[in-house]
Amino acid sequence: MIDPTAIVHPDASIDSNVIIGPYTVIKKDVSIGSGTEIGSHVVISGPTKIGSHNKIFNFCSIGEDPQDKKYKDDSNSYLEIGSGNTIREYVSINRGTSNGGGKTSIGSNNWIMAYVHIAHDCCIGNNSTFANNTTLAGHVSIGDFVILGGFTGVHQFCRVGNYSFSAISSVIVKDVPPYILVSGNTAKPSGLNREGLKRNGFNSDDINLLKKAYRIIYRDGYILAEALEELLKISKDSKEVELLYSFISSSERGIVR
Repeated sequence: MIDPTAIVHPDASIDSNVIIGPYTVIKKDVSIGSGTEIGSHVVISGPTKIGSHNKIFNFCSIGEDPQDKKYKDDSNSYLEIGSGNTIREYVSINRGTSNGGGKTSIGSNNWIMAYVHIAHDCCIGNNSTFANNTTLAGHVSIGDFVILGGFTGVHQFCRVGNYSFSAISSVIVKDVPPYILVSGNTAKPSGLNREGLKRNGFNSDDINLLKKAYRIIYRDGYILAEALEELLKISKDSKEVELLYSFISSSERGIVR
């Protein structure tokens, strides 16, 4: 299952059901779970833990040192990737830094397209899609079921909430609340991500209440503090609005608005 031209460090932990393609290099302190397939000319550095049934395509760089001038070669630098992810050609994913908690983490069942870069200390949830050339700076947090359009750039320390969507070439410099569609440079709100919500099983009552929440935040003329007060009033009727309220009220960078 391991091509004879591949180089695998003797201290790497590779399940017997892993496939490793030609000229791939697996370095020290790398763990790879059952059923994962790795293409040719991939370099995986450690400490990195990769779960089961991932598919990593050719020419990826996984678990390399952080691109952070403050980073020194220290033991508190990890990458953890879950299961069922697709990672396409030329993707680069860096390990974490001590200043960011030490770990870059990627959940499960994500679709990460070609030339995506995920920097140090990012925290990625599950079931998200990053289109070609999406770039995440350090310390970015991405929720679940997020879609980032091609060439989207996300500024360091930004959060992108569950079920949100960015249009092509969006530049995100503030937090994107859950369920919101954004576009532009710099990114501005462009409506509720209604199609994404429908595809993911939200019913009409859920969507109508989120439409009301969107109007409160963006259309009714409230300053943000007033909008939060209005959201709180309707949050008891919906766990989705409650999540929206919690996300916005905890934002440190401010939200796209």
